[in-house]
Amino acid sequence: MLNYIQESFSELKNHVTWTSWSEAQRLTVLVAVFSIILSLAIWGVDTVFSEIIAQYFIWIKS
Repeated sequence: MLNYIQESFSELKNHVTWTSWSEAQRLTVLVAVFSIILSLAIWGVDTVFSEIIAQYFIWIKS
């Protein structure tokens, strides 16, 4: 197990190509913006469907 951890650390340190700090920040902001946009879109669709279903049940009660 110890050998596995040491080799994994060595692999990450010496053989992985990491993005630059500025690119990582830019991509993080991009992911955050798209996550917010997607969550707002899902919230909007959910709100519309909730209202449609509420109106349907009001119509059924009548």
